[in-house]
Amino acid sequence: QSLVFFDLETTGLPRCEIVQLAAVSGLHSLNLYIRPRCPVQPAAARVTGFTVRGRRLYLHRRLLLTNSLREVLVSFIAFLQMLGRPLLVGHNIRFDCPVLVRSLDEVQLRAHFEASVSGCVDTLPLARELLRDRCLRSFGQENLVRELLGLNYKAHDALEDVRALQTLYGFLQPTPEVISRHKFTVDTLRCKP
Repeated sequence: QSLVFFDLETTGLPRCEIVQLAAVSGLHSLNLYIRPRCPVQPAAARVTGFTVRGRRLYLHRRLLLTNSLREVLVSFIAFLQMLGRPLLVGHNIRFDCPVLVRSLDEVQLRAHFEASVSGCVDTLPLARELLRDRCLRSFGQENLVRELLGLNYKAHDALEDVRALQTLYGFLQPTPEVISRHKFTVDTLRCKP
């Protein structure tokens, strides 16, 4: 079964609108920015470098080419369909998935999305299970990549995050049994963020 590693960057709590959506599967990648409808919260801006001025999105003061939410989600669904109902994998995606589902509902694309994936796997609890005997300071993705792979990368950029996660997942090599214990579907989530 094919895997798609995905991540979102958002405007931050409480509203959490998507500003970046990235996905990687092998050598295939997707990285899109969404025209924001609200400002990026200061705490989120400090972490990600995203800011909004006059309905334009900037990353570290560089103007980004953006699309509408609908255009980005249509492209994401097409990417998933190209890979034949893959398993969607992300680190702490129990946070990202409700944000994604709320956005899909907003543009009436949830059914298309659900038909395009076979399920979701959150690598945060998966890593906790597989690495429970290790003395790790944190199970955050950035720390796992640094401690297990000896790599530093540009965290909080969704594309860099998914590339790093794909490498980390290859290192973890979860068995089908472990994957099945951490698999869920988006319809089982409560949409909070």
